[in-house]
Amino acid sequence: MAKAPDGATGYVPLPIRDDWLSLVSEPAIDPGLSIVDAHHHLWARPGSRYMAEEYAAECTAGHLLSASVHVECGYGADLAGPLHLRPVGETRFAERVRTEAHAGRYGDGHLCAALVARADLTQGDATAAALEAHATASAALRGIRQFAAWHPDPRVVSGFTAAPRGLLSDPAFRAGFARLAPAGLSFDAWIYHTQIEELADLSRSYSETAIVLNHFGGPVGTGPFSGRLGESFADWRRCLATLRDLPNVRVKLGGLGMRLGGFDLFARDRPPGSDELARLWAPIVETAIETVGPARAMFESNFPVDKGSVGWTVLWNTFKKITASFSADERARLFAGTATEVYRLWAEAS
Repeated sequence: MAKAPDGATGYVPLPIRDDWLSLVSEPAIDPGLSIVDAHHHLWARPGSRYMAEEYAAECTAGHLLSASVHVECGYGADLAGPLHLRPVGETRFAERVRTEAHAGRYGDGHLCAALVARADLTQGDATAAALEAHATASAALRGIRQFAAWHPDPRVVSGFTAAPRGLLSDPAFRAGFARLAPAGLSFDAWIYHTQIEELADLSRSYSETAIVLNHFGGPVGTGPFSGRLGESFADWRRCLATLRDLPNVRVKLGGLGMRLGGFDLFARDRPPGSDELARLWAPIVETAIETVGPARAMFESNFPVDKGSVGWTVLWNTFKKITASFSADERARLFAGTATEVYRLWAEAS
């Protein structure tokens, strides 16, 4: 069985600089368009706080946030007890936020209406126990994420720890993966675009399991693709095409504010506005939607990670401008409908 390497990767998340973000201000466009943020995190770490209060404050900027999907990030995990059960602490934390939001503490948006939890699927019977514990901790549990992003170039990093090479093909991982569909759970896949073909093989082998590809499939613009975004885009587009005829795969549209993408927006004297971002990101957004269709794609903020490069209002304005020529039905799917369907938000527990 593949083992994850020990030690840190050298990954450092981008700092959130509210004073820098405030240098660009613009009103929210299409404020009546309902949004389900398909992917965000909450955490309180040394020098970085982004909890429910901070996230809810974003929703006062004019965009209509109807609900959000909380995805694991390691915050709130239990520090004691069996290793396979420690991530359940984060699920309990997110469930408390969901309950408070449902009671109106954070305004009208249903924060953490669905939860994607962390679990190690390679641990046999312990995997089954972890899935059961997560489900017991929250009736809003909808999926599992296990970090699978791996690249041979050590300069390509997007997390504090590295995933093992070939995780998606590991028999132990696949044995755990096979438990998801019977439990009514999807799988959120965080990988790099160089691994998309591996994910396609996983999808074909487990066609009954819904797979949600995070952040466009992780287009790599650093390491071997540094300064070669055109080549990265062409390679990503070729890999993404392998998912075209795999109906159990959905794609999250977001995450381009990370260092990984190579756009280096955070290094500018001023943050970008939505007009510039729409021109910069449109090829990626339009290619992804063309490849899988609006019914299999959903927008995400990836906050607070992407907040290191772009503000909330500008981000959603960008997505709205890129899709301005789409039909009302297509936009409804992209901004809310697909996420609602995949994460079964109509079944949110009271």
